[in-house]
Amino acid sequence: MSSTAINKVVKMMESLSVEIQEQIAEHLQEYISDLQDEAQWEKSFQKTQAKLVAAARNARQEIAQGKSVPMDYEQL
Repeated sequence: MSSTAINKVVKMMESLSVEIQEQIAEHLQEYISDLQDEAQWEKSFQKTQAKLVAAARNARQEIAQGKSVPMDYEQL
């Protein structure tokens, strides 16, 4: 799939030296990889969000009922 924006970027890059094209390509690959990682993280978070909310509610309930004790950071 090709868009007008992609075509414009390709034409702009073609006017540059090969060395600069390679630098740009490397930056774009890193940027796209970061975006893919972020999208995967968001997808994973969405799958577990209901469980996280339930765990937080459970923790609050246990605190209110006196079933929990403060964390001893010295034991970590």
